[in-house]
Amino acid sequence: MPIHLKPDCSFFIASFPFLRASAMTSTSLGPSMLLSYGSSSREFHDLRFRLNSGHRVRVPSFRRFRIHCGSKEKDVTAIIESSSLSGGDAAVVRSNEWKAVPDIWRSSAEKYGDKVALVDPYHDPPLKLTYNQLEQEILDFAQGLRVVGVKSDEKIALFADNSCRWLVSDQGIMSTGAVNVVRGSRSSVEELLQIYQHSESVALVVDNPEFFNRIADTFTSKASLRFLILLWGEKSSLSTQGMQIPVYSYTEIKTLGQERRAESSGSNDTSKSINPDDTAAIMYTSGTTGNPKGVMLTHRNLLHQIKHLSAYVPAEAGDRFLSMLPSWHAYERACEYFIFTCGVEQMYTSIRFLKDDLKRYQPHYLISVPLVYETLYSGIQKQIFTSSAARKFLALTLIKISLAYMEMKRIYEGMCLTKEQKPPMYIVALVDWLRARVVAALLWPLHMLAKILIYKKIHASIGISKAGISGGGSLPIHIDKFFEAIGVILQNGYGLTETSPVICARTLSCNVLGSAGYPMHGTEFKIVDPETNAVLPPGSKGIVKVRGPQIMKGYYKNPTTTKQVLNESGWFNTGDMGWIAPHHSTGRSRRCGGLIVLEGRAKDTIVLSTGENVEPLEIEEAAMRSRLIDQIVVIGQDQRRLGAIIIPNKEEAEKLDPETSQLSNEKLKSLVYQELRKWTSECSFQVGPVLIVDEPFTIDNGLMTPTMKIRRDKVVAKYKDEISQLYN
Repeated sequence: MPIHLKPDCSFFIASFPFLRASAMTSTSLGPSMLLSYGSSSREFHDLRFRLNSGHRVRVPSFRRFRIHCGSKEKDVTAIIESSSLSGGDAAVVRSNEWKAVPDIWRSSAEKYGDKVALVDPYHDPPLKLTYNQLEQEILDFAQGLRVVGVKSDEKIALFADNSCRWLVSDQGIMSTGAVNVVRGSRSSVEELLQIYQHSESVALVVDNPEFFNRIADTFTSKASLRFLILLWGEKSSLSTQGMQIPVYSYTEIKTLGQERRAESSGSNDTSKSINPDDTAAIMYTSGTTGNPKGVMLTHRNLLHQIKHLSAYVPAEAGDRFLSMLPSWHAYERACEYFIFTCGVEQMYTSIRFLKDDLKRYQPHYLISVPLVYETLYSGIQKQIFTSSAARKFLALTLIKISLAYMEMKRIYEGMCLTKEQKPPMYIVALVDWLRARVVAALLWPLHMLAKILIYKKIHASIGISKAGISGGGSLPIHIDKFFEAIGVILQNGYGLTETSPVICARTLSCNVLGSAGYPMHGTEFKIVDPETNAVLPPGSKGIVKVRGPQIMKGYYKNPTTTKQVLNESGWFNTGDMGWIAPHHSTGRSRRCGGLIVLEGRAKDTIVLSTGENVEPLEIEEAAMRSRLIDQIVVIGQDQRRLGAIIIPNKEEAEKLDPETSQLSNEKLKSLVYQELRKWTSECSFQVGPVLIVDEPFTIDNGLMTPTMKIRRDKVVAKYKDEISQLYN
């Protein structure tokens, strides 16, 4: 039965913090749990929770959360009603009035006006736009689209890469009520044609003449185009042979819009008729397996991200962000929309210019994928190993000391993950805490010395003075620990294109290494058994399912696949394996209760002929710590033992053995295998036969996704014959 507790009811927040309804007796948490909470506010407005009678639960200090316990006991629902909000920032009130994504630009322009919003230095001409200018560009482009005949709900394909004009065209299309269908220019012609035709797009916006000329023959003969818009470059450079459609430049569309707006007295109400549940974009998943599926994301889905990402990234007006991920990808896209509501300055860069731009631009934040942080880590390691013997010894020694110091710090702060259901005895926890405190105190002076002698120089070369945000893949634990040790904050998050994408992330106040953080505001998680679908208790590994306002509308024209992953109750099957950290009131895990921990894709699991299940990610992350291994894919499905396909770093191999370049591949293979055994010795399974290949896995050859994740199925298919010989 519902019980409405008033603010003065008997209820308290303990210092750790944990919550307890004092009228209840303290018993252990029930046999299964589903968990959700959100908002990083320190005040408990709109606090809600549901507990089984007698349960005591630790929760983080979030504004809103729910805990569902699967128990045979009678449920008691407690709702703590929020007091009326008073005061606050006017922008917060305004955000509640947003009905569509393009509504954010008027708010930002009014609040941040002449502050710089975008810096785009690598296009011709280079551009720098203020918030006022950006809003006007979007309004002009939207009206220009209306002039050339774009109507609500029509699909417009936007095939282009990062630039300020990508953002303007993206938001211009949305502002008309049309749906944009996005993809990057590095995709294959066949994939782009499939996306265009399947989405029923009526027109095409492309990056530049070079890109369009690559796809022109296929699109002009097989696709129905009402018109073409060119974002960059000259129309004279287009291959228009056989084309009977209008072609517009970005400037021409903008001019048409300016003229129409002048006639209608500069109307700004571009998104007035859009419903929050209208589809805003169709995003075709790149995926590591299978064919792309068109994910329909609504304005409501994306606005949920925009309104609540501040709990994880407390960006402030004037902060500098560096953008290098594909703007059309869900992760980069949602983050860009969000940061522009905070008044930040964003600069576009690319992998090619990243190193120089980090040093020159000195960003406060970098939003990227694990591979980029691995690349930065490798660059720092390379600098250390190529320095003089004395400097190398000093640097490596101090880094080891800092790693040990941070390990002790995590212990006494209660931020170490565990699957153990039962917390340690109080006396054991106290001794552990005292030991960690004493060791940390002894190591602290040397850690501070390392900051002055070494880490200060690293910070000067990479910037990222506030935080690096990692998503789009698993962040290897050694990368996580290294950046923590040198004082660069990395915040890991988790999500999928189907979830708009963020569903959980680590906060600055509870940045527990190895975890994906707490659920986002209004988001619910449960871990279920892969076979029975029964909800599992905290600490038990299973399939991650999630429910919340950011879950997609469905797959476009694919109701069967939609039903397979999204049930009638709104639960989405992520296909990922993971667990929820148990709640402890004492010990080194006392602040970890409710954190989400991911352990790889369910479909990536390798089943050996012995019946044993192997998660390849653990082995691959361990192997990537070797400087001799550039890339690795663990294989072995239906085999007696595991194998691996490895791209070696021949430059490093030659340093270890100068004669390697003149020796056979067997010698190189032997060196790589020794390294593999060394770094994976503590893994649950060991790798047997190894296949050494020369061609790297890249986006261009189709062996990596646009967010730089290796496509396992494509790699295995490419080397099918070699794998067969490897095992035979």
